[in-house]
Amino acid sequence: MSTSPSSSVQQARQALADRLREIRMAASLTGTQLAAAAGWDRSKVSKLEHAVTSPSADDIRAWCRLCGVPDRADDLVAARHEADSLYLEWRRLHRSGLRRQQESRLPLYERTHGFRSYSSWLVPGLLQTRAYAACVLESIMRRDKLPDDLEAAVAARMERQRVLYESGRRFAFLVEESVLRSTVTDAETMAGQLDHLLVVPSLPAVSLGVIPAGVGRARWPVEGFWVFDDVQVNVELVSGYLTIRRPAEVAEYGRAFSDLAGMAVYGRDARALIAAAIEALG
Repeated sequence: MSTSPSSSVQQARQALADRLREIRMAASLTGTQLAAAAGWDRSKVSKLEHAVTSPSADDIRAWCRLCGVPDRADDLVAARHEADSLYLEWRRLHRSGLRRQQESRLPLYERTHGFRSYSSWLVPGLLQTRAYAACVLESIMRRDKLPDDLEAAVAARMERQRVLYESGRRFAFLVEESVLRSTVTDAETMAGQLDHLLVVPSLPAVSLGVIPAGVGRARWPVEGFWVFDDVQVNVELVSGYLTIRRPAEVAEYGRAFSDLAGMAVYGRDARALIAAAIEALG
């Protein structure tokens, strides 16, 4: 298993490794003794305890059995699965096509009441026009050589936007000004998308903030992320999709969002930046 670029993933794996080490030491076994009893190469115990490699479920069960605590194995195997599920490579996530990936996220949106979204490079999916979404998803499809289910994937993304109109929800969107001037689409599609951004904040549950390019920054631009209530954060990385559920880390993203929101402009000032981006399209 390769090491994730995310500290969240590595911390989860290291926490599991630390628990294995504590069990071995409580059993008064050296690494060499444990490896010999398990029939492993003597370096394997060290690699597992330093999270250089990830243990299999069988490794964990053998470890606990030889250390006299077989009843702890199930909990540790569950911890291993949790660490693995934090990070999904894009190709694995999309292997069934883009439509399936878009549809699979709908239940998360349906059970969430408070949404916070920050983007430094694309218009957030809930605010995308059909044409803009098609450009973005087609780019992913071509990049990752995925089956062509573009039309169905776009339809699924548009269907997800219905949550914007359902009562009992709140949406706070933040984008960097550079998002307004991105060239991910042709000029006509981008103009239509920017026109939509002028209108969508009129929805009673929607707030849209734009962080001006020249603003004094309390935080540098970071990776795009979504906060779902105070329960889960999803982060889009270059090589994968990260899910964070640890309360301390969810709270850290909440603080990051608050810092970024404090640098943004809203209402008339935000509309002026959007209008300037439209004018720049010619």
